[in-house]
Amino acid sequence: MKLLIADDSKAMRLVIGHMLRQAGYRGHEIVEAADGDEAIAAVNRESPDLIISDWNMPGKTGIEVLQHLRQEGVRTTFGFVTTEVSQEMRALAEASGAAFLIGKPFTPEDFQRALDDYLN
Repeated sequence: MKLLIADDSKAMRLVIGHMLRQAGYRGHEIVEAADGDEAIAAVNRESPDLIISDWNMPGKTGIEVLQHLRQEGVRTTFGFVTTEVSQEMRALAEASGAAFLIGKPFTPEDFQRALDDYLN
């Protein structure tokens, strides 16, 4: 499977990739995007099977990326890994079509709970 990790922090993209491996998800091709606009371009170019996005990014935010993709008819599984997690954010993410929202700090088990239905 091809996974897109969208986060404006290179370090966080690396941490998420490492956390995926720790959670047992190895052998997947990982594509990275440093902001929302790059994420949309990567989806159009790479056709990933799963998108993991930060919520707060320059250009388009993660929720704006999700909403844009859904408006364009893209139904790729999309979830968030973000620092801020409120009930309002969870509700907006769900209403916009997100499959999961993982709050930072996170553990490999958080990724397993969120991703087992999609990556196994």
